[in-house]
Formats: sequence, C-alpha cells, structure tokens
Amino acid sequence: MPIRNTDIADIFNRMANLLEIDGANPFRVRAYRNAARTAAGLGRELADMVAGQEDLSRLPGIGKDLAGKIEEIVHTGALRQLQALESRVPPGLNDLLRVPGLGPRRVQALYRSLGVSNLAQLEAAVRQNRIREVDGFGKKTEQSIRESLARIENSRERFPLPEAEQRAADLVAHLRAGRGIRRITVAGSYRRRQETVGDLDVLVVCGRDADVMDRLARYGEVDKIVSRGSTRSSVVLKCGLQVDLRVVPASAYGAGLHYFTGSKAHVVALRRMGVARGLKINEYGVYRGNRRVAGKTEAEVYAQLDLPCIPPELRENEGEIEAAQAHRLPTLVELDDIRGDLHSHTRWSDGHDDLEAMAKAARDRGYAYLAVTDHSRRVAMANGLDAKRLAAQIEGIDRLNENLGSFRLLKAIEVDILEDGTLDLPDAILKDLDLRVCAIHYGLDLPRERQTRRILKAMENPYFNILAHPTGRLIGQRPGSDIDMERIMAAARQAGCILELNADPRRLDLTDAHCRMAKERGVKVAISTDAHSTDGLGLMRFGIGQARRGWLEAQDVVNTRGRDALLKSMRRS
Repeated sequence: MPIRNTDIADIFNRMANLLEIDGANPFRVRAYRNAARTAAGLGRELADMVAGQEDLSRLPGIGKDLAGKIEEIVHTGALRQLQALESRVPPGLNDLLRVPGLGPRRVQALYRSLGVSNLAQLEAAVRQNRIREVDGFGKKTEQSIRESLARIENSRERFPLPEAEQRAADLVAHLRAGRGIRRITVAGSYRRRQETVGDLDVLVVCGRDADVMDRLARYGEVDKIVSRGSTRSSVVLKCGLQVDLRVVPASAYGAGLHYFTGSKAHVVALRRMGVARGLKINEYGVYRGNRRVAGKTEAEVYAQLDLPCIPPELRENEGEIEAAQAHRLPTLVELDDIRGDLHSHTRWSDGHDDLEAMAKAARDRGYAYLAVTDHSRRVAMANGLDAKRLAAQIEGIDRLNENLGSFRLLKAIEVDILEDGTLDLPDAILKDLDLRVCAIHYGLDLPRERQTRRILKAMENPYFNILAHPTGRLIGQRPGSDIDMERIMAAARQAGCILELNADPRRLDLTDAHCRMAKERGVKVAISTDAHSTDGLGLMRFGIGQARRGWLEAQDVVNTRGRDALLKSMRRS
C-alpha cells in the first residue's frame, strides 16, 4: 500500500516528540512539527509528488534535508533516523503524551527522575504515589494523571476524523475496483461526522459475481481477519482500525444504512415508535407482520413513522425526533453556504504562504473574502506582529486588493487576550482593521473564574469581534480551558461578539454541544479554518460537519453573508 500523508505526518510528529523529550534543539523540534503540519494539510499526496520527481523542498517548511527524509519514508515505509532515536529514547514515551497534561517536558522529567518510559510504568508510579515526588508535579497533578489513565484504560482507541477519512477513501477505492459493486457507503460515527471514529462500518450492494469479500481479505492494509462470511466480514487494519463490511440487498439498503449509521440511541428510539404502530424496524427493512413495507431508502424508513428523513449528523436522540415530529428540523448549513474564511495565517507570522497565494487560493474556492489573521506579538514563537509590522501588512493588503477584482482580503489579526483581559495590541492599530479575532494561547489552565473573567474583560473592548477556538482544546491531546460558557455566551450576545468554530480537525472548537447552545441563545458563530497554508483552507468541511452536528443553519453563521453584510456585523455600536 502507498504511504499516505498521514503516515508521514505521524513519523515526523513522533520524531519531534522524542527529540523534545531528549532535550534537542527547539528549532530542530519545530522543523519536524512544521513538516508534519505541512504533510497533514496538503491537498496532494506526497507519494505521488515523489513518483513525479517533484521538488519537495519548495513546499512550506520542507527544506532539502526534510525532502530527502520524505522520499526515504515513501520508498521504505520508515525513517532510519527515527529508528536510531528510538534505540536511544524509549519509543513508549510517545504513548505518555496521550495523557492530558503530560507534554514533552513533563514526560522527560518523569523518565529522568523515575525511569517511567511507558504507560504501564506510569500507572505503577501513580499507584505507588511516586509522581508527587518529582519536581513540578505534586499531589494534584498526580491525581489528574490517575484520572486520565483511568479514562484511557476504559476507552476504546479512536481515530481522528481526517485519518479515518483517508483510511476509508483508500479502502473504498480498493473495493470499488472489484467486480459487481453497485453501491458502497461508509456508515457509523464516520457518516455522522463525529470528531473521532472507533471503527468503519461499510455497507455494500453488489451483484452475485462480486468478489468484495475476497478483495477485503486481500487488502494490503489488513493486519488480522476477525471473521469472514458471504455477507459479513470483519478485519483489523495495520493502523488498528477495525472494518466491518456487510453486503445488503438493494431492497434493504436504506434500512441497513439507517441501522448501521446509528446512533444506537436514535435507532432504538425509532424502533420503539415503530412498535407502537405495529411495525418492526431492523437492518433488513420495516415490517408489518411478515410483510416488508419499506427499506429501499432511508426516506422510506422514516416515512413509515410520518417523519422526514433526519440528517445523519443529528441522529443522537437529543431532540431531533421530536423536532422532526413538530416539523422544526433545522435546514443545516452546507459547505456551499460559506462565502469566506475569517481565520488564516501567512508568512508574516507562522503561515507557509504569502498574502497573494492565500488570496488566490480562497478566490479559487469561490469565496468572496478571506481574513488575514496573523498572530500578534505575544506569540513570539510564531513571529507575531507588533503594531509597526501590522501597519505594514495593512498597506500590503490594500495594494494587493487593487488587483483582486471583486474578491477582498480582509485586514485582521489574531490578537492575544492577555491574562489581565487586555488585548495584545493597542486600540490605535486595532481600529484600522476590518475585524479582530481574539485568542488565548497562554495560561490555558487558569482557574475557572479567572479564565472566565479574562474573556469577559476582553469582550468589553469595542474592537473585540470573534473569540477564536474558545476553549483552546486539542482533541485527544489537551483538554479545553475550564470556562463558564453560559456567562461568555450571555456577554457575547449582549456585546455583539461572535464565537469561532475552529474547523481544524485537531480542535473542532466549539464542540457540537456548544454550537447548539450558541444557536439557542442567539449567539452567532464563525466557521473558520485557522489555515496556515493554501491547502489548509480545505479544512472547512470538518467545521461544517461539526456545525451540522450542532444544529447550525446558514443564518447562524456570519461567514455565510456577503462581504458588506459581514463587515457591518463587525461594527459594534
């Protein structure tokens, strides 16, 4: 099987983690992290570029040395330098980074002080109350680690949606190349666009001559065949992702798709409704007695209960059935509704492309505008802008806009919210911008009341427009800040501030629950990618999936508006 961009990104991230734990030069660590981000965000496969003998060193953050390492990974499936590093630094240390609150420096401290090099040893150290003995930890941190380990132990491994998406695309392409395939759909939590995916449920309609089960068994990424039959097979891929494949007749495709899309709670609720009407609903169809009355399409299944077809993203038994009964299902926002992106970075700070390239990429997507929101000076590691450099960027954007036709780059900034609630740049320069995206990057672990007051204070500034990635979480890596979202939303509604739904699939911050909460309270949302490259603009689809899970409609999202209406909404009275 070809090496995918996600594989290359994973190798570079592991290199960066182990190098940082080993105390390597921070610039070297950052180079691998930037390379991993470039690989993960590319719209093209690096393996294809290598096959075409393209110059990889021209990619953002990829010099000749890293280009050579990518070629090595593509050709051999591994990186000798990582193998050498793992012979010196225990590879199990990478697993410790799965524990929330344990960054590379803390992992290094545990390794050097206690010899902890894997999760089992960490669990033993927690049981023996030895963590508290290490400088910088203490009883509170030890208890937090204990609770995190319990959650990891009790949770099945799940895969980030982008990785599941790539694995699913490769698998579906492999199966489609076989005989007799008529329809194939990946259902389950994947289809409901959950943030992470536990396994892939694949439904197939095929002819009698189909070789789909054989093709699944022969798939190059299969590590273990769990079961195999004529209509149902299960395998585990080398990455650990389980695939359950089911062949269903065309007459039962809709019923099977509904059943295996889930969620379980949604399906059970509909079954109970069916029982009350004398119907039996299962993966084979809808039955009245022994007669099948529906099942070819999902719409048929719902129609038997006098319901419209409920979008997959809403199927969680959290009010969607009642809304359907009352004819109040939302008309969910779609990707085509988006008129522009309100959070992006360029080479002026830590982005990979220049202003013109970002503008053209956004325009090619059919957008009417793109907000350039490079970091402010507080984020020194990202080459954040001070007032003087921001003024120069404003001039550059004005000049560029003269040649962009009806498209516009919007003058903006991702300005840090300091711990006292003030903004990182003076109002004298902030007033010259079209909009301001305000963010917390430091002090994410402040106590709930202090963190909440910090944001509320910042919102009092008349140049505060959008609260970026509101909790600061990184899915599976870092929990979000403990903030009182009720108070923040109340203040946002009163002040006319907007909450960002950050579409970067590592963040997806707001959560779906917070999206719905914002909708119910009349707080507007901006779905933005936080793109650090032209390819990063393509992350918008993940934000749309999250927004749909949060019941958002186009009217709830500010960047579904045209430029004039958007800019008017940014002017606070």
